Amino acid sequence: MSRDASSQPVLVAGGGIGGLAAALALSRQGHDVLVFEQAAQIGEIGAGIQLGPNAFAALDALGVGEAARRRAVHIDELVMHDAVDASLVGRVPTGAAFRARFGNPYAVIHRVDVHTSLLEGVQASERVRFHTGTRIVRVEQDDDGVTVEDQQGRRWRGQALIGADGVRSVVRAQYVGDPARVTGHVVYRAVVDAHEFPDDLKWNAASLWAGPNCHLVHYPLRGGAQYNVVVTFHSRQPEEWGVTEGSREEVQSYFQDIHPRPRQLIDLPRSWKRWATADREPIAQWSFGRVTLLGDAAHPTTQYMAQGACMALEDAVTLGEALRVHGGDWGRALDLYQRSRVARTARIVLSSREMGRLYHAKGVERLVRNELWKGRSPERFYDALEWLYGWTVERCLASPA
Repeated sequence: MSRDASSQPVLVAGGGIGGLAAALALSRQGHDVLVFEQAAQIGEIGAGIQLGPNAFAALDALGVGEAARRRAVHIDELVMHDAVDASLVGRVPTGAAFRARFGNPYAVIHRVDVHTSLLEGVQASERVRFHTGTRIVRVEQDDDGVTVEDQQGRRWRGQALIGADGVRSVVRAQYVGDPARVTGHVVYRAVVDAHEFPDDLKWNAASLWAGPNCHLVHYPLRGGAQYNVVVTFHSRQPEEWGVTEGSREEVQSYFQDIHPRPRQLIDLPRSWKRWATADREPIAQWSFGRVTLLGDAAHPTTQYMAQGACMALEDAVTLGEALRVHGGDWGRALDLYQRSRVARTARIVLSSREMGRLYHAKGVERLVRNELWKGRSPERFYDALEWLYGWTVERCLASPA
């Protein structure tokens, strides 16, 4: 490959939602892209995720917003109940007034369907190539570009490297080297067919039941043909970050003291996936020369704000915009990208921790939590959410340094 930097592709480590969004953003700015995915094929695992208006603004900027909208379920409200007594805690309508305020809907969607929408956009471009079964293990860089080495010792050259390789990012490990913060919170996720889901919980809503040291979430997927079921609890045992098969007996043992109405959810799935969750402390620097981080590699977060995938999409669009402004000057572009994202993503990480505390409150804290949103109008909720859902491409870049 020629060492002329302008003729080299941009390298992307990771073919998940963040990696594909980055590849799409880069290709739309005229760059050739080489995506390295350690799995044998490009795909996605998991269950449902939530997409706020900010995510749709990003998906639109990537040219795949309509494809994602077609696959999503556009819900009527966000609703929280107390899992102990089944009382209503708070409700945020997400209908016409919400869309008018934020310019986009709130929706729930299978993670695979987001990935597929991005993959279709990537495949429509002739600028993106994939290497599957390929894990980047080491990075070198000089003034002209970046060289990465994979697990088989092969070396690949590019203009720059985008590390979109997740919570256990090899790229982050080399340049930052900080430990993951294991939360001790365990998440069980499953998808249940509609005919097996309780009729009295078939709401067109993202529904959360907040309990002591635990909570439960459910919402429809794929036109209501399926329902996503997620339960979270504080583990009694030391945890290490990772995904394993779940045990029905374990998950049932953590939800003995909650109301029968939400508790019926944990009896539904025939199989569970078990996530022991982790995040990392926010960092002020994740760009290093011609190398930068994106998505969970840059700012891994817990799930309580439902913004992990949304932040990766925003990252990708912001990266593309920074390159548009600074052209082939990678140093200036990656600095602008980083400055535009650090404070916002750190706020998500820290807010997510606090939201987890609110969801899992017990004793008097539970009573305080239940009073926080009592009687609050939709407009007050919208005002409180403006910083999060009001993100737009037009305002995504930081002011000049």
